Amino acid sequence: MLQSMTGYGIASRETDSYAATVEIKSLNSKTLDLSLRLPRFLQDRELEIRNLVTKSLQRGKVNLNLDFTRPRATGAQGFIVNRAAVTAACQELLQVSLATGLSLEQVTAVAHALPGALRIPTDATAATEEEEETPWEELLPLLQQALDRVNQFRRDEGQALTSEILGYVDRIRILLAEVEKHDPTRIEQVRQRLESHLADIAGNENFNPIRFEQEVLYYIEKLDIAEEKVRLVNHLHYFTETAGLPEPTGKKLAFISQEIGREINTIGSKANDSTIQHLVVSMKEELEKIKEQINNIL
Repeated sequence: MLQSMTGYGIASRETDSYAATVEIKSLNSKTLDLSLRLPRFLQDRELEIRNLVTKSLQRGKVNLNLDFTRPRATGAQGFIVNRAAVTAACQELLQVSLATGLSLEQVTAVAHALPGALRIPTDATAATEEEEETPWEELLPLLQQALDRVNQFRRDEGQALTSEILGYVDRIRILLAEVEKHDPTRIEQVRQRLESHLADIAGNENFNPIRFEQEVLYYIEKLDIAEEKVRLVNHLHYFTETAGLPEPTGKKLAFISQEIGREINTIGSKANDSTIQHLVVSMKEELEKIKEQINNIL
C-alpha cells in the first residue's frame, strides 16, 4: 500500500516535574529535509534524533519540535515566585540599605526609579536553568509515539492516494481497449490507401516491384502498434503490482510511469489516425494525474 509524504503526529506527557510535547509535521520533498527544535539539554542528542527520524520517515520536509517546560514554585495566592531571584534581590537591597543608611523602603523606591537598577542575578538565572535534567530515556518513547502517529497518518493518506491513482490506471486501460477496438478499422483504411497507391504506381513504366515491396513492408512496420500495445498493458500491470508492495515505491512508480508515457507517445506517433490520437490525448491526461500524485508518494 502506498504511503503519503504528508503527515502529522503529536505526543505529550505531563508529570509533577515537567511537561513535554513532541510535534512532527511532514510535507512533500524529494529527499529528507529535517528541521529540529530541541531544548538546550538535548542538543547533544541531535544526531541520535536525526537518525531515528531518518530511519522512520525516510523522505519529506519534516519539522520536529520538542517542547519541554518545568513548573515553577507558586505562592499561596497562586503567584509565580522565583525564590532564588527574590532572595538574591533582597540581599542586594539590604546591603545597599546598610551602606547608605537609607531604609529598605527608600532603597527599593530609588531602585525602581532608576532604569536598569533592578535585574535578576546571573547566578539565580543559571540556577533555574541548571535544574536536574530529565533522562533521555523518559523522552525517547514520546518521540517514538509521535513518529508512529506520523506514519499512521501517512498510511491513511496513502490509502486514499492508492485508490485515486489506480483509478487513473484503470482509465488508461479502458482507453487502450478503445484503441484496440478501433485498430482494425485503422488497418483497413491503411490497406485501402496502399491499394490506391498501388494502382497509381503499377502503370508507371519505372515501376520496380522489389523496391515497392520493400517500401510497403517499411510502411506497414512503421504503422504497426501491436508491440506498443502489449508493452503498455505490461507496464500498467507492473505499476499496479508495485503499488501494492509493502515497502516505499514512489521512485519506482515514477520510473514505470515514464515507460508508460513512452509507449503512449509511440502509439500516438505511429497510429496516424485521428480517433486513436484523441484516445492517446486522453491517456496522457490520465498519466499526468498519476505523475502529479506520485510526487506525494513516499
